[in-house]
Amino acid sequence: MKMNYVHHVGLVCSDLDRSIYFYHDILGFKFQNEPTGWFEGPELEKGVNVPNAKLRQVSLWVDKTTTFELIEYADRADTNGKPVPNNHLGAAHVCFNVDDIHATKAELESKGVKFYSDVNVVDSGPLAGWRWCYFSDPDGLALELIQWDYYDKEQHEAASREYLKTRPALSTLKPLFPK
Repeated sequence: MKMNYVHHVGLVCSDLDRSIYFYHDILGFKFQNEPTGWFEGPELEKGVNVPNAKLRQVSLWVDKTTTFELIEYADRADTNGKPVPNNHLGAAHVCFNVDDIHATKAELESKGVKFYSDVNVVDSGPLAGWRWCYFSDPDGLALELIQWDYYDKEQHEAASREYLKTRPALSTLKPLFPK
């Protein structure tokens, strides 16, 4: 089995039109498909595993192969209007690689985007070479910028081989597919 590439990343948003302003107008993603109307039905319910699912969506190009799908459900689970905190099970973030993290951060800040911190610099350990910072979309969903300054492929391949030799036995972990 071979996975070719990430086709798209999907995020649930509270207001599709507002999110389009952010991802299209501020981040500069182009439309892959225009926003859909609302659709629903038993096939959709089964396909997304959400009872009474009713949704609309849009897909936006991030680059030549990857798209970003935004989905607005008519009836979302109650979360008090807050996103899942970054340290909760099910939380996720999307990371965008950029050539110049400082310039990209400054450009986004000039458009009103708020970042969690300054650019973080990592020059040792498994993430050596990373320059990164987090920010949020209009719903508070975590996004990240990364500039990858350098990568020691041989060192990382050796460390990965060592991990695979010494990792805990699968039988000692929670089952991959609970019954």
